[in-house]
Amino acid sequence: MNDQIGKKMMNLSIRILLSVLLVTGLASEAGLAGGHQVAAAASAKVTETQHAAFTDIEGHWAQKQIEEMVRQGILDGYPDGSFRPNEPVKVDQFIKMLILSFSDLHPNQERSWKGSFLDSLSEENRTILKQDYRYFNFKPAMAGYWAKPYIDVASDLNFLNKNRFSDFQADMTRENVAEIIYYTLQETEFLEDEQFSRSVAQSYGDLTSANDREQKFIAESLIKGIMQGYPDGNFGVGRYVTRAESLVILNRLTDKTKRVPIKPESDKLQRLVPTAGGGQKIVAFPDKQMWDAYETLIKAGKLRGTNYDIVETTLRLYKDEKEKKAVQQNTGIGNVGTGTNVPKEEVAIWLDPTFNTYGITVRLREGTLARNKESIELFTNQIFTYDAIAFHRWFDSICTEVEAGRPLASKQATVGGYTVNALVDNAQKTVVFSIAAKK
Repeated sequence: MNDQIGKKMMNLSIRILLSVLLVTGLASEAGLAGGHQVAAAASAKVTETQHAAFTDIEGHWAQKQIEEMVRQGILDGYPDGSFRPNEPVKVDQFIKMLILSFSDLHPNQERSWKGSFLDSLSEENRTILKQDYRYFNFKPAMAGYWAKPYIDVASDLNFLNKNRFSDFQADMTRENVAEIIYYTLQETEFLEDEQFSRSVAQSYGDLTSANDREQKFIAESLIKGIMQGYPDGNFGVGRYVTRAESLVILNRLTDKTKRVPIKPESDKLQRLVPTAGGGQKIVAFPDKQMWDAYETLIKAGKLRGTNYDIVETTLRLYKDEKEKKAVQQNTGIGNVGTGTNVPKEEVAIWLDPTFNTYGITVRLREGTLARNKESIELFTNQIFTYDAIAFHRWFDSICTEVEAGRPLASKQATVGGYTVNALVDNAQKTVVFSIAAKK
């Protein structure tokens, strides 16, 4: 009897063992043939479950942005399954989200800085990340204050001044956010003309309830299309920024295609002009003459074929494509050189709307005047009209002397209704002609 029971137990054990081996073999085969697909499906399921667990974002105006930013690991929900989109965001939460927004989340859940972000930084800031934060892992501190790593890196990159915040766990106001946006833009892009930005911001009824410093920050965030006012015509000075709003704001900061820019108004002599790095900005011109002169800049550039570009209100003319490429690479965002060996265009024709001034900068190399004569004359003919011939003679005589290496002092002349200053750098064989209407 015991022998029979023993045999039955042995047979059962063998069948179980064979079943285990069969299942293991199938699992191994599946792993070899499609492990990545299985892992991806599992990951997608986790993400789907995580979004589904948010009990309070269905139908919310920012639902899409919330789900996308959570997928990127920028901000999490709460243990009770809620996201709480309308709760005020804390200062430390916002700073963490700001830093993570400039990074990519990889399949292994590790993070690294986005290449576009590193390219936007100055050489000094790139060095800070490379040397002082080479072991930065984008994770909260495991001992001490959890947000310290994010606050430290943001402070060292000059995105914020730590001394401005007495409590990093306080609710974030609209002015607080605008300030951080302002300083982040200053380090990663460029700032718009402050006078023009403020003029646009004046349309918001409650702007005067902010101090002058805060108005500067608010104006920049508005003109860049990163923050917007409310339907009641106010910016919301003193109001708290919600968790949902903060995600949308950071999405616009890091993705220019998501911004809601102020549109230029031609009747107010405003234009969208190109900036370094492929962006655009609005420029307000002081009068119709300078507004029209911008069109002439475009025409003057086309006379050089493809050997030109326009950055903001400056036309740059190059000897050839090689020089054009070298200058463009050097003058990208965060990479502006100032040394004597830095590549430069051979002629720059520019407008300065802030000071209502026109100008031409000429670097006198062999063939500079011959290559660019037609473009320069097209531009100056519009400015001086009947007095253009007199300007051309004066211009040619100065350039001829400087090109020949004969030392020449800076000069001033009156041409028609304009005062023209010729600033001469004999060592560099460069002349800057600054043209302003007589007062």
